[in-house]
Amino acid sequence: MTPTPTWYLVLAALLFAIGAVGLLVRRNPLVMFMCVELMLNAVNLTFVSFARALDDIGGQVVVLFVMVVAAAEVVVGLAILVSVLRTRPGATADDISMLKG
Repeated sequence: MTPTPTWYLVLAALLFAIGAVGLLVRRNPLVMFMCVELMLNAVNLTFVSFARALDDIGGQVVVLFVMVVAAAEVVVGLAILVSVLRTRPGATADDISMLKG
């Protein structure tokens, strides 16, 4: 029994829903950041699934660009989060407003 593209799309929808709920419910910035990454991975799975089903390389090229943007987001986002969490260990997403200059 081989998995069909529908299975991958259902898995991607489930991962995206988990990430969206986690982003809306949690107030910890690090957990919110991980939920955004989970949502990006769900979108990547969708692109790869469609690229495989349609026998087109375009979806995999888009995934490569999304992964590059996600890596840049991780570098900048984690640097900001670490700097905020060092000054306030119990910081929530509302405390990010202290970064205003």
